[in-house]
Amino acid sequence: MISMNRKHFLASSASFMALSAFLPARGSSQVEDTVPSIPPYLKAGDTIGITSPAGYITLDEIRPSIALMESWGYQVRVGSTIGKRDFTFGGTDEERADDLQHMLDDRSVKAIMCARGGYGSVRIVDRLKWNMFSKQPKWVIGFSDITVLHSHINHNLGIATIHSKMCNSFPDDWAKADDPQKATIDSIRKALSGEKMRYEFASNPFNRAGSTMGALVGGNLKTLESLAGSSSNIVTKGKILFVEDTGEYLYSIDRMFWNLLRTGKLAQLAGLIIGGFKVKPSEDPAEEFGKNLQEIVLEKLKETDYPVCFDFPVGHQRNNFALKCGARHKLAVKADECSLMEII
Repeated sequence: MISMNRKHFLASSASFMALSAFLPARGSSQVEDTVPSIPPYLKAGDTIGITSPAGYITLDEIRPSIALMESWGYQVRVGSTIGKRDFTFGGTDEERADDLQHMLDDRSVKAIMCARGGYGSVRIVDRLKWNMFSKQPKWVIGFSDITVLHSHINHNLGIATIHSKMCNSFPDDWAKADDPQKATIDSIRKALSGEKMRYEFASNPFNRAGSTMGALVGGNLKTLESLAGSSSNIVTKGKILFVEDTGEYLYSIDRMFWNLLRTGKLAQLAGLIIGGFKVKPSEDPAEEFGKNLQEIVLEKLKETDYPVCFDFPVGHQRNNFALKCGARHKLAVKADECSLMEII
């Protein structure tokens, strides 16, 4: 069951945000849970820009998303990277950085929808200038490889972003889309319009019960691992962390959770949410790992007591609902059900 309601807006000092764009990088042990800066929610007639900071995608492939977002009452501006190609990328590094920079700086663009994931955002993130964005925040939308942008923005600017499906996941024909497709895509509209997000979902026998509050951060686990020690390093102290991944062997997932543990990212969490994990089966039975996903996770949490829930509807799957990264949430994990509710 999924329900969402009420609009809330919170803006922070523009002068502080402008200054923070130039502050040195901060480690996860140095920054605790703080009140986030929430970009203005969209109203009818506002413009959503589409850009591809990672993989290649054609204009035809994003037409269904354009039509649907226009039906929501928004204008859509297609960036210069759509249709461009440099091998697997949506244009060269310079072209992708320039297109995203233009979207970040253009005051008439109120939200930036990333067209697809794949790989490439880490190649351009250090080219970007954030001073204009920090003065006039706007929603950055996407998941998977776009975790780079979520983590970088949260770490350095404290501005909320939206982790959700992208243009390549919109159904070709809305009338023929099934309920999960419609609900997950519509959650983007609700997030952009300012509705508070609330998700209720079934409990898992491996869950660890409890209730907690904190800013929500996270994304693709492999991407987060690759950002460790960089200026885009995820900040987790006092926060609710969510992670998801796809196409990874169990031993690789185990290694990624060891990375979270050894870099201190699991030590002082407010709570942990495990989303969808599509595990790649071992090709050699003699090399079976011997632990399942739940055992891998809980093994790393023996010295902690915060709430933990599995099977949250986020990740590389059909039930991938929009989440406001950086916004404060309440996580309640009970024996019979779980809930995640936005509180700011």
